[in-house]
Amino acid sequence: MGLLLLPFEFLKFWFFEAPFSLISFFVSLNKAFLQLFSLPLLIRTYFKPWKNEYRQGLVGFSIGMGMFIKSFVIIADLALLLLLLCVEVFLFFAFLVWPLGTVYILFI
Repeated sequence: MGLLLLPFEFLKFWFFEAPFSLISFFVSLNKAFLQLFSLPLLIRTYFKPWKNEYRQGLVGFSIGMGMFIKSFVIIADLALLLLLLCVEVFLFFAFLVWPLGTVYILFI
């Protein structure tokens, strides 16, 4: 009886259990990416000086320079995050279509 239920167990695993595990992995990967590239920290400290320069007369310049540099770093981080999200979406849909594509190739 176990062999008759094997295809249903496979379908249950592939289309219900594995996608949730894959999504939880991607969430963990995204959290690690954000921490590794310091995007939340850069956004939180956007209006602070880049190198904690608080000497008389240089505070305004340091804040402006910090905002200028952080803008480019944040844009680069967001571009990398967008690329990572696109790869994750592609891999997720490729994972879901893989068994269907295999069956399609077998019958053609």
